Amino acid sequence: MKFKMAPNSLFAILLRSPWWISLLVALGLAMAARALLPENYWAFGAMGAFPFLCIAVVAGWRQMRAPSSQRTQAILSAVAGMPWRDFARALETAFTRDGYTVTRMDGAADMVLSRAGSTTLVCAKRWKAARHGEDALQALQAAATAKEASACIYIALGELSDQAKRIARQQNVQLMQRQELVQLLQDLALPAK
Repeated sequence: MKFKMAPNSLFAILLRSPWWISLLVALGLAMAARALLPENYWAFGAMGAFPFLCIAVVAGWRQMRAPSSQRTQAILSAVAGMPWRDFARALETAFTRDGYTVTRMDGAADMVLSRAGSTTLVCAKRWKAARHGEDALQALQAAATAKEASACIYIALGELSDQAKRIARQQNVQLMQRQELVQLLQDLALPAK
C-alpha cells in the first residue's frame, strides 16, 4: 500500500509553503526547548524540530527545481496551442524520460505506461476542454479495471466539475492538471505559441 499524506495536514501545508517557514518553525521549537526545558533535557526536546528541518530541506529542493513563472506560462501556452499529435508526442517523450514504456491505444485511455511490472492508463485527449465532467473519468476507471491497470492518470488543463473531482478521489484516479503538467514537461523543448 502506498503512503499518501493528507492534503491538509501540517506537513503537507508546509511542503506547499516557502521552505523558510518550516525552517522558522524548527528554529522556534529548538529555541523553546532551550528556554523551557532543564539543562539536561533541552537537547531531547529540540529533537522535535527535526521533522520540520527535513520538511524545509524537501520544500527547498522542490522549490529550487520548480520552473519560473515565465517558464510555467510558456509551457502552458505551448500546450494549449498544440494539436493532439504534438501533445501526445511530448507526453510520450516525458514519460519515456521518466522510465516508462509508452504504448498508444484508442478508447477511454490514450496511452499505457509500463514500468517495473505496473501498468498505468493515461487519458489525455481532452486536455484542452474548458470543463471536464465525470463521464471521461468513469470510462478511464472502467478501462483500468478491464486492463487490470494499477493506476490511471487523467490530464486536463481546464476545470473539473465537483462530481468529477469526487469520482477521481473515490476511484483513485490521479489528476494531472496545470502544475503537474508543467512539472512533467518542464525539461522539453516545446514550440512557442
